[in-house]
Amino acid sequence: MNISIIGASAGIGRQAVLQGLERGHKVTALSRNMENMPEHNLLTKISGSATSVAILKRVLAGADAVIVTVGTKDKKDTSLFVETANALIKAMEELDLNVPVLVVTGFGAGESKNYLNFFMRWVIRLFLKKQYQQKSKMEALIKGSGLKWQIVRPGMLTNGVLTERYQILSGLTKAMPLNKISRADVAHYLLSEAERPTRMYQTPAIGG
Repeated sequence: MNISIIGASAGIGRQAVLQGLERGHKVTALSRNMENMPEHNLLTKISGSATSVAILKRVLAGADAVIVTVGTKDKKDTSLFVETANALIKAMEELDLNVPVLVVTGFGAGESKNYLNFFMRWVIRLFLKKQYQQKSKMEALIKGSGLKWQIVRPGMLTNGVLTERYQILSGLTKAMPLNKISRADVAHYLLSEAERPTRMYQTPAIGG
């Protein structure tokens, strides 16, 4: 199948690209920086911004599924999440594309913020407050759109190896047992859902 990955050069996105190619999919990858992306006959690399409707239309054309893993290390300018959501919705509408769209935010975005443990509540409040506010707005935009969406909220991320063993929690409860999870395992989940969607219009939390 043809999978478009937005935010592909690092972290979960890069893992999704590499694993997608291993599974034999055609992958179109978008990022501002493609220097670390491998050369592969199944990989199309597009450099540019995820906030550009014109560029997104190039990335999305012909897609059977879309994976969105955008992120930023800039704690001051976190508008990337909202701007990407707006551009994605417009690009999908203009292409008349109705395929699964898997968007990664994080546990602590949206209504899940009320279910954080004490430690993570303070980590987000002290270091990631603006990012998670913007991720919450991104979620609201995606949910309110006409997209065929799934919002994936991983727990604390690690650079651990792929285990293919992780928890998928569909409901929200106090003291949720959401352990750390590797970026490789999150990518594995995303690709599995792209291939055979089982949780569309849901916001599953995923942990190790």
